[in-house]
Amino acid sequence: MRIVFWLVGLFAVAAALALLMGQNSATVTLFWAPYRVDMSFNLVIAAVLLLFLLLHLALSSVSMLRALPQQAHRWRVHQRERLAHAALLDALSHQLAGRYVRARSAAKQVLDQLDGLDADGPDALPRQVQMQVLAHLLAAESSHTLQDHRTRDSHLDSALRAAAGPNTATVREGALLRAVRWAIEDRLLGSASRWLGQLPSGASRRTLALRLKLRVARLGEDHPTALDTARLLAKHKAFSATASRSLLRGLVMANMSACHDADQLRSMWKSLDAADRKDPDLVLFAVDRLLSVGREDADSAQLCAWGSEWVLPVWEQYSSLDRAVQERLVLVLQGLLDTTAADGVWLSRIERLQAAHPADPVLQYLAAQVCFRQQLWGKALALFKSSVLGLTNGTMRVQAWVKLAQLAEQKGDDVGALSAWREAALHSPLAK
Repeated sequence: MRIVFWLVGLFAVAAALALLMGQNSATVTLFWAPYRVDMSFNLVIAAVLLLFLLLHLALSSVSMLRALPQQAHRWRVHQRERLAHAALLDALSHQLAGRYVRARSAAKQVLDQLDGLDADGPDALPRQVQMQVLAHLLAAESSHTLQDHRTRDSHLDSALRAAAGPNTATVREGALLRAVRWAIEDRLLGSASRWLGQLPSGASRRTLALRLKLRVARLGEDHPTALDTARLLAKHKAFSATASRSLLRGLVMANMSACHDADQLRSMWKSLDAADRKDPDLVLFAVDRLLSVGREDADSAQLCAWGSEWVLPVWEQYSSLDRAVQERLVLVLQGLLDTTAADGVWLSRIERLQAAHPADPVLQYLAAQVCFRQQLWGKALALFKSSVLGLTNGTMRVQAWVKLAQLAEQKGDDVGALSAWREAALHSPLAK
């Protein structure tokens, strides 16, 4: 359709020119003494148009000749840009393929192509600074893998200097994050912390930066910082639910292990989430740690009250726990219940749960221990005898036989006591 309109327009122009010039009998007379020249008006118009066309072509030719050096210069710059892009792609491809020597050589080719081009000049390439910084980082990454730390540090310094401008924040942050990772892999915690400190506040809250901060904190055994960072990462869903739970559990345990007194451990416990306070592994570890750090504390009743408060949520979910966790819970309670008042409270709880699970040897063992401490000898003897054959935990079985031997000695049953001591010795870990 466009061609049809062009043809119609061309025919219209041709018809207009034919009507205007076909019947035009005007003449143009040029007097140049002593000469006189008479010319057709149509000829004059054609001559003027031809002269204009020739003049235009001449000026265009002169302009093109004068622009040839600039065009040649731009062509050379474009060639360098193409070669730089090709070398950068080669470097990245070799880096991904594990050809680090070739990747470093290709990155150096990029830097050679960009050498001499002013990033602020008229011949600057598009995103020249980003290309230069990326080339330095690729060369530094390859050098790091090749254990050439001097070359790596040289390229890193060059990348940071090149990315010092106001419009290069992104590539500078990338260079700093790479520097942190390299320092972590070299176990240089001071350097890693220094590079992390140079990150802007916005970049330091990104997932990658938080992951690196977590690694630095764990390597430096800064457990509180590691725990706070891990919680932030879990909130941002940087890990799977299972991995987050395992990581947080391990960090909480590490923080508890770093506590050196009961008050410090209690403060740590108060800072935990409600879900953490119901985690059987964390609760049992915390109570066990409380008994360990508070062993020399004179207020044992207070320690028992704290431990009882902590372990109660786990005790309420006893039926849903694995057998191994149930055994750990009973052993922790056995060490915790060291006052008569606490024994009386827990005895009623144990009896209620035992009534719901009358054949559970672990509950029978725990009830027997509480009865033994309250000097309920007959009930303790019956419970120990019922539980000892069903216990699978070696520690519980040995302690049950020891208590049976002590009860037999109290009754004057030397034969029964000797048999119980023999069984305790046979099931002792030292005997195996």
